[in-house]
Amino acid sequence: MHIPDAVTTSAKPEARLADEIMRFFRLGARAKGMLNSGDLGAEFSALMLLFPLCFLGPMRVTDLAEAKQADPSTVSRQAAQLVKAGLVRREADPEDGRASRLAITEAGLSACRRLHEAREAFLAEVLGSWPAERVEAFVELFIEFNTAVEARLRIPAETPQRENA
Repeated sequence: MHIPDAVTTSAKPEARLADEIMRFFRLGARAKGMLNSGDLGAEFSALMLLFPLCFLGPMRVTDLAEAKQADPSTVSRQAAQLVKAGLVRREADPEDGRASRLAITEAGLSACRRLHEAREAFLAEVLGSWPAERVEAFVELFIEFNTAVEARLRIPAETPQRENA
């Protein structure tokens, strides 16, 4: 399908931002392969489940899926990878002994640190030529943007900012 130039070359800031967000998503998909975190024994998407478990504590697969806004069957498959890799363990849910929840292991905490350090190193390299005040302004604007998006999507304010760290 061809979209006419008049639609795609808008000077409106919202249109330019939409284009840049799509560009960022495309770049993000390529950048994740550049993160030097070593082989952690699971797919990258599964490894991203470690962060809410680290910051929010043990939870059921359904709660983890809700926190990640993902399909529970997908999260269940990814969680199985993490268990197999020894990054997460299943434990009885203290509220319902028939159910289980996922808890991060020491190896999982180590993997979180490695992923976080790799991400920080990548961003430090990307932003290395920027003046410190521009980096700080960008961070503040990005926080403001994410907060506005969360409000529009009606994501509860009590959701910790660092759940996806």
